[in-house]
Amino acid sequence: MKVIILAGGGGTRLWPMSRKNKPKQFCRLTSDKTILEETLNRFEKWPQEKVFIATTNNLIEPLRKILPNFPETNIIVEPNKRDTAPAMGYAALKISLDDENEPIAFIPSDHLIGRVDKFIKSIQKAEEVINKTGKLLDISIHPTSPNTALGYTKVGDRVFEKGGVEFYQFEGHTEKPDFKTAQKYLEDGDYLWHANYYMWTPKLFLEAYKEHSPEIYADLMKIKEALKSGEEGQVDKIYGQMKKISIDYAIMEKMSPENVLIIKGDFDWKDIGAWDTLHENLMTKTDEKRNLVRGERLNIDTSNSIIYGENEKLIATVGLDDVVIVDTKDALLVCSKSKAQDVKKVIEELERRGKKYL
Repeated sequence: MKVIILAGGGGTRLWPMSRKNKPKQFCRLTSDKTILEETLNRFEKWPQEKVFIATTNNLIEPLRKILPNFPETNIIVEPNKRDTAPAMGYAALKISLDDENEPIAFIPSDHLIGRVDKFIKSIQKAEEVINKTGKLLDISIHPTSPNTALGYTKVGDRVFEKGGVEFYQFEGHTEKPDFKTAQKYLEDGDYLWHANYYMWTPKLFLEAYKEHSPEIYADLMKIKEALKSGEEGQVDKIYGQMKKISIDYAIMEKMSPENVLIIKGDFDWKDIGAWDTLHENLMTKTDEKRNLVRGERLNIDTSNSIIYGENEKLIATVGLDDVVIVDTKDALLVCSKSKAQDVKKVIEELERRGKKYL
């Protein structure tokens, strides 16, 4: 199975550390390594010729700085940012030109994974099941809160178990429900968090586009002809006009249950989506007052907070609770941790004003 690490996302809710030309996967948020490096390290025992990174044209330079020895031939460069449906379709198309029937796994680059051995086993067993059944495989995670920033997958009966990995019937997908719906899903018990590990063959991925998103499929076929004839400029033009939509809305919500199986991920999984979830997911790395701190700091009567500094500047706090402070070279964020999901509103306003801090 070929592994395609998706490294073209924006990570707007982790501003100001995450920027357009240095999004969260290129940041050292959880350790002394970037999140992308941590993701790649999980596949250190995988056949290296089968490990690819998909990213956008504007992120090639930071990628090369972080991974100078990663082979150029295994970097899939999207001409520009068009969300996950065009990006994953383009990656599947590129891989299909070499072999359309070997399964591929799309791997997000912004997750924290514990029990990596179980994570890898899930992907290995998924390959065996794809080759045997021809079905799309995905991994879902037991939810712990009514998170509205994630998709939810409804699962049915257990179909079978293979090498310690359990496979369940897929019964539907809802992307980013409102709070009341997410709460209902949590109480119902039949819904899992959708973790975005799509696994299938390139040929079957493209057939799904043909059935459920014919407009995107038509553009992908135009790109295929342009790639075959060496018309790179035409590829850029077509890709730049493609519909901007996530694969969850374009494909997953429309999939027939009979064509999908779900793996219940029994490894530790955490999504690094915003400053509040980062704090929650790194609780084991906090100090005695539950502060997550990086850089020079002096905290007096401060608790339950994130205090990140990129510079040598001392950050001193007195009497604070439940706050986020992120200090970078040209921007400073101070917000209530309970409002961390609204950091994306800062990005929207900066874009409206045409400011340079993006």
